Amino acid sequence: MNNKKLMIVDGNSIINRAFYGIHLLSNSEGLYTNAIYGFLNIIFKYIEEEKPEYICVAFDMKAPTFRHKEFEQYKAHRKGMPDELAVQLPVLKQVLEAMNIEMFQKEGYEADDIIGTISNLCEHNDIECVIVTGDKDSLQLATDKTRIKLPVTRKGVTETEDYDADKVIEKYGVTPHQFIDVKGLMGDPSDNIPGVAGVGEKTALSLIRTYKSVDGIYEHIDDVKVRKNVKESLVDNKEMAYLSKKLATIDRNIPIDFDFSNCTVEAYDKGKLLELFRRLEFKSFIQKFELEASEDVVSSGQGDYRHVTHIDELKEIVNEVLKKQELSYLLYSNVAKGNDEVLGVAIALQQDTAIYIDVNENLTGQDIIAVLKPVFEDDDIKKSSHNIKEDIVWLHQYGVDVKGIGFDTMIAAYIMNPSRSSYQIDEIAQEFLGLHIPSEETVLGKGKSKVSISDIDSETAVSYACQQVLAIPQLMEVLNDRIKEYNQIELYYDVELPLVEVLAFMQIEGFKVDKEKLIQFSAMLDEKITQLTQEIYQLAGEEFNINSTKQLGVILFEKLDLPVVKKTKTGYSTDVEVLEKLAGKHRIIDLLSEYRQLVKLKSTYADGLLNVINEKTGKIHSSLNQTVTATGRISSTEPNLQNIPIRLEQGREVRKMFVVSNDEYVLMDADYSQIELRVLAHISEDPNMIDAFRNNEDIHRRTASQVFGVPMEEVTSVMRSRAKAVNFGIVYGIGDFSLSQDLRITRKEAKKYIDSYLEKYGMVKKYMTDTVELAKNQGYVTTMLNRRRYVPELQAKNFNMRSFGERVAMNTPIQGSAADIIKIAMVNVYKELMERKLKSKLILQVHDELIIETHKDEIQEVTEILKTKMENAVEMKVPLVVDLNIGTSWFDTK
Repeated sequence: MNNKKLMIVDGNSIINRAFYGIHLLSNSEGLYTNAIYGFLNIIFKYIEEEKPEYICVAFDMKAPTFRHKEFEQYKAHRKGMPDELAVQLPVLKQVLEAMNIEMFQKEGYEADDIIGTISNLCEHNDIECVIVTGDKDSLQLATDKTRIKLPVTRKGVTETEDYDADKVIEKYGVTPHQFIDVKGLMGDPSDNIPGVAGVGEKTALSLIRTYKSVDGIYEHIDDVKVRKNVKESLVDNKEMAYLSKKLATIDRNIPIDFDFSNCTVEAYDKGKLLELFRRLEFKSFIQKFELEASEDVVSSGQGDYRHVTHIDELKEIVNEVLKKQELSYLLYSNVAKGNDEVLGVAIALQQDTAIYIDVNENLTGQDIIAVLKPVFEDDDIKKSSHNIKEDIVWLHQYGVDVKGIGFDTMIAAYIMNPSRSSYQIDEIAQEFLGLHIPSEETVLGKGKSKVSISDIDSETAVSYACQQVLAIPQLMEVLNDRIKEYNQIELYYDVELPLVEVLAFMQIEGFKVDKEKLIQFSAMLDEKITQLTQEIYQLAGEEFNINSTKQLGVILFEKLDLPVVKKTKTGYSTDVEVLEKLAGKHRIIDLLSEYRQLVKLKSTYADGLLNVINEKTGKIHSSLNQTVTATGRISSTEPNLQNIPIRLEQGREVRKMFVVSNDEYVLMDADYSQIELRVLAHISEDPNMIDAFRNNEDIHRRTASQVFGVPMEEVTSVMRSRAKAVNFGIVYGIGDFSLSQDLRITRKEAKKYIDSYLEKYGMVKKYMTDTVELAKNQGYVTTMLNRRRYVPELQAKNFNMRSFGERVAMNTPIQGSAADIIKIAMVNVYKELMERKLKSKLILQVHDELIIETHKDEIQEVTEILKTKMENAVEMKVPLVVDLNIGTSWFDTK
C-alpha cells in the first residue's frame, strides 16, 4: 500500500444521524442548524483522527434509481425528509464547498453506489479507503484496504466502530460479501426491501453461516432446519429473496467522473467559511479554525480598565454610583465549579471606563457584596445587566433584595429575535454593535466546568470583565432604539422586564415536596415494575432484558410469532407506535406498555424529583426561563415542572407530592379556560366563535354541531371529542394526515372535518390565509403585544419547509398572544400581592395556569385578585375566563 488515504462521507446518512442526535438549534434568522453542526463535528473529528490525503462526500438525489425500476415499491414507505432537516442540506453543501471538499451525486444511483465505486477505485490504485457512514449496509464494502467507520451512541455517548473484513467476520460470523445475502433474507423495512417474511437478522445470519449464500440455502432447501413457518416462507418467497439481494447489492462500477487530484485535502476558504459560520452562529468553529484572524473585526479597544483590590477603593466607586443613580454591572460567580461563591463584579463607570473588583487577599466575597448591598437594594438606582434574574436569585443567598431593574440586555435581545439558540453577551455585542469582545470560552477555555475567572491571570481577568461590562450601556442604547422601532415598549417595559423579578421570586420561593410520600411512591412503582417484569417473563416463557430492543424483538416476533410492524437497520422495532399497533394481539403487549410508562415515571419523576429537593428548604426550586421558546412561552428546567404527566392516572399521582409549606396555607390553582381558542376568536374576528364565547357555550359542542350539522343537544361525546381535536388542531395548523392519525380515521374523513370547520368558521380561514401572506411579505409574524417571530422557512424552495413555515406563521400569533396574556397576568397578580403585603405567594406557572400558595385568612382576597387580574389582563372581543380550584396538594386543585 502506498500509505495514501481517502475518506468518503455518506452525506445523507451522517446528516440524518446528526439531526436526530442533537436537539433542534436555530440561528437568529430562524434557520435550523443542529444537523449541520453535528455533521461538521463528526467529520472534523474523523479528519483529525484519520488525516486523509483525499476527502469527498456522497449525496443521494431525489430522482428514482435503478432499484426503483427493479422494484416499484423500493423505499415507497420511507417518509420524506423533515422540513427542519431539509432546509439545512443546501447550507451544508455551501459549507463543504467553502471547505474545498468535493461532493458527488448521480442521477439513477444512490450515495451507497458512489461510495462503493470510489472505494473500488481506491483499491485498484492501492489507496486506503475510509468510509464514514451510519448505514450498516456499507459493511459489504469492507476489505483489507477499505474500512467502515460507524458512529454509534451508547448511553448518550457517541463512539466509533471500525470495520475491516476481519472485524465483520469476527462480529457477525459472515464475510462482508455474505452480508448482502443476509440482507436479501431479512430485508430492510427502512428501504422497503421485502426479504423473506418471518426471517429476522438472527435467523438470516444463522442460515448464511451454515449455507454460505442464498444460492446455498436453496440448493439445500430440503435440509434447512428452521421453524416450519420459516421454511414455508423460504420456499414461497424464493424470487423475493433473490430480488431483495439484488436490491441490497451496492453497485461498485457506476459511470462516474472521478479524479483523485480533485479530492485532495486543501486549505479552507477562510473568508467564505467565516461568513457562513457567522450566519450559522457557530462561534466554536470560528474559534477552532481561527477564522476571525482572516478579517478585520471591530474590537472593543483598550479603555480605562481599573482593578479594584481594596475595600476603600470599592466604597469610593459606590459613592460615584450613588451620584449617577444608575449601575451597569456584571456579576461573576463560581457556579461553574459547583458552588455559589462570589468571584468578582465588573462595573461600567463612563463610556470607556470600567472597573473589576475581585476576591483577593484584601477583599472577601462577603466584603464586596456588603459594600454593594445598598446600591443593589436602592430602587432609585436603575440597574442594567445581562440575565438579571439569575443575579437576583444568586444575591438572595447573601441577604440582598435586588430592586430597581432598569434594563436587561439578554431579555431585550430575546424579544428582538426569540429563535436564537443562545444569548451570550459576546454574541449579542457582535450582532448589535459589531463589537468583538472576548467570549467566556475564548478566555476561560473549553473546559468551562473546570475553569472560572479566578483561574486566569489578573490582567486577563480585568480586561475580559471590563470589556464585557462596557458593552452593557452600548447595547442598552441600541436595543432600546430597536424596541421603539418595533413598537415593543409595552411588551418590554410592562411585561418582560417586570417578569424578571417575578420569575426570580418564584424560583427563590420554590414548591414544597412531601419527600416521604415521594419515597413511598417510588417504592410502590418499584414493586409494581417488579411484578410486571415477572408477568412479562411468564408470558414470554423466559427471562430476558426487557429494555433491550433486540432481545424484546426476538421474543415478540420470533418466539411469540407476532406480526412484524416495522424494522430498522438494526432489527425489529419495538417503539411506542409498534406496541400501539400490536395492542390486543397478545396480553404481553399491554404489560409492556404499562412497564415502560412506570419505568419512565420512576426514573424521571419519582427518583428524579427526589434528587432535586433542596435539603435546606425541602422544596424544589425550578428555574423558570424567559429566553428559551420561540413563541414567548415560559419554560421550566432543573426540573421541568411543566412536563409532569397528567394523562396517566399514576402520572397524575406525582402532583400529590407537591404540597403546601404548612397547615396555614392552601394551594389555589387559577387556569385560563381555552385561552388559545379565545385568542383565535379575537384576532380572526370570527362571528360564530365570538358568539359562542360571549354566550358561554361549550365551544367544542358548538363546533361539533356546526361541523356535523346536528343540533347542539344531539351532539354525541364522540362528535365533541373529534370537534375538540379539530379546534385545537386548527390552532396548530394541522393537516388532514395528522388529524387522521390523531383520531384514527381516514385522511378523506379528516379532510372533510377540516373543510367543514373552515366553511363554518370563514373568518378563521381568512385569518390563516392573510397571516401567511403577511408573513411572506414582511418576513415575520407578531402577537397582540407585537412580539415578533421571524419565519424564514416561508422563502424556502423546499415544499415541506414552506409548509412548516406556514404552520409557524398561523400558530405563533395565537400561542404567542396567549403567552403575552399569562405573563401580563403573572406580573399584575404578583404586584397586587406585594402591594397589599399579603402572606400569599405566586409559586408556579405552568402553561395557562398560575399556582398561588394562599394563606387561609386570605382565600377570599386572593380569589378576587386572581379573577380580576387574570380576566382583565387584556381587552378582547371575547371574555377571558379563569377556573379556580383549591386544595392542600397540586393534585387536589385539578
